[in-house]
Amino acid sequence: MAQEQVFHVADIPQFCRQALIWASGFDQCCYLDSNHYTDPYSAFDVLITAGSVSTYVFSANKPLHCLDTYLSQNNTYKFGFLTYDLKNEIEDLHSANKDYLNFPLAFFFEPRHLIQIKNRQVSIISPDARNVFEKISTQAISPGNAGFTGKISSRFSKAEYLETVKQLQEHIHRGDIYEVNFCQEFYADKTTIDPVQLFLRLNSLSPTPFATFFKNGSQYIISASPERFLSKRNNKLISQPIKGTAKRGATAAEDEAIKEQLRHDAKEQAENVMIVDLVRNDLTRCAEPGTVTVEELFGIYSFKQVHQMISTVACTISPETSFSDIIKATFPMGSMTGAPKIRAMQLIEKFERSKRGVFSGALGYVSPAGDFDFNVIIRTLLYNADTAYLSFQVGSAITAASVAEKEYQECLLKAQAIMEALNNSLF
Repeated sequence: MAQEQVFHVADIPQFCRQALIWASGFDQCCYLDSNHYTDPYSAFDVLITAGSVSTYVFSANKPLHCLDTYLSQNNTYKFGFLTYDLKNEIEDLHSANKDYLNFPLAFFFEPRHLIQIKNRQVSIISPDARNVFEKISTQAISPGNAGFTGKISSRFSKAEYLETVKQLQEHIHRGDIYEVNFCQEFYADKTTIDPVQLFLRLNSLSPTPFATFFKNGSQYIISASPERFLSKRNNKLISQPIKGTAKRGATAAEDEAIKEQLRHDAKEQAENVMIVDLVRNDLTRCAEPGTVTVEELFGIYSFKQVHQMISTVACTISPETSFSDIIKATFPMGSMTGAPKIRAMQLIEKFERSKRGVFSGALGYVSPAGDFDFNVIIRTLLYNADTAYLSFQVGSAITAASVAEKEYQECLLKAQAIMEALNNSLF
């Protein structure tokens, strides 16, 4: 039976690295790092899991509502992900683009060992917490490197990307959609990486509040996500969509000027408010009437490579609303689809060239009390060690006011940290 013990650790960063290396030796593990970003809804600094007691894999025999039963079992934490293509189970949609990674549509597990770090306090929940602590504390840390071998390619040439933006804008001009999040995949075949070292490098290059290392057998999610999809705290739901991106400045003065330009950019504000309205509409479907509010509009937040425009939308959850009810009302997230959502997803399927899968899905945890926190899976490397296939996707919001060349450059900016982590260059 799992018990909780608290331990004193002098060097928290080193302990976290040791815990990640130790945990990665199990078939299932998850490492969630807030990288010292704080907000009213963060519940921890770092969460680390190792091993599993049980798993849930989405299938025709285990549809989404079965996840509610699994999440409520044993009064324990559950960790997992929902892929973008779960949309086909929620709406009358389909996916015909090729799946090069073959992750399950949804996967969750109950961890055997759980390490929680908050305010420099280390808490271990495990059948043998003392032994776990000793194993982590003596775990060797090798210098290592990302170990990437291979060549990065794109599903789109630059010319093809620019032409596709033009075609999407034709749909906008005739009123099919207002906005669509169009993404392109970069990939490497027959490649090898050291997943743990690659995550440590990416997290150092691009520390973000929803950084994640996730392993399920031979499948890895290595993420520097800055975006929260959805969090539940008691009877409150919080969503924080990102729309609006700008590069960092070379000097403090230039950086501040870029922030101010982003804050008042009419195009970026228009994109952001479209998605805020979409999120408000989604939350209304599972909220107490009259409780959906915009807590912050056009907030500017700075990360190592970029400034982002982030808004916060919240509501009070309607009584007797289950986890699957909330997901059916809100998923996939508006920031990665467009408006109107259904038509935008149809056009995404038509114009993109690979199945999104885990990319632009959500990853996180559900607590024993039923609270949860999920990121948006962006700025993320996906790797299948069995097939030696590595993939990451980047995109931007296409509107009537979009300039295709600028959208292309925004994609490259979002890919910058990943390419640097791989010690690679596309251009």
